[in-house]
Amino acid sequence: MTIATFTPPIQPSVGAANKPKVKILKADFGDGYTQAAADGVNNIRAEFSLTWDVLTETQADTIETFLNTQAGYEPFYWIAPGKTTAQKWTCETWERTFNRAGWVSIKATLTQSFNLAV
Repeated sequence: MTIATFTPPIQPSVGAANKPKVKILKADFGDGYTQAAADGVNNIRAEFSLTWDVLTETQADTIETFLNTQAGYEPFYWIAPGKTTAQKWTCETWERTFNRAGWVSIKATLTQSFNLAV
């Protein structure tokens, strides 16, 4: 299986945000004592919120078709802001908004994938 590469027709609008998802195992004991540990080897995943504010219908179709093809679970390569190499990502949620006549915006949340597929 080859992994697709996400190359949107234009870069996302300014303001892409990375809000990491941290997965831990935590036990609460009496008197406020807690014990915590990382849940797995890759317990911190980057999660980017991206927005394309001004897209033509064709540009929006290109992005949405790619995300639909990946179906929310298939990993794809994408170069995150501030990075120089592509990493694997998935996208389970996105939203298409119809603005003024002929203009569309898309919001998508990309989550770093540690899937073993190459």
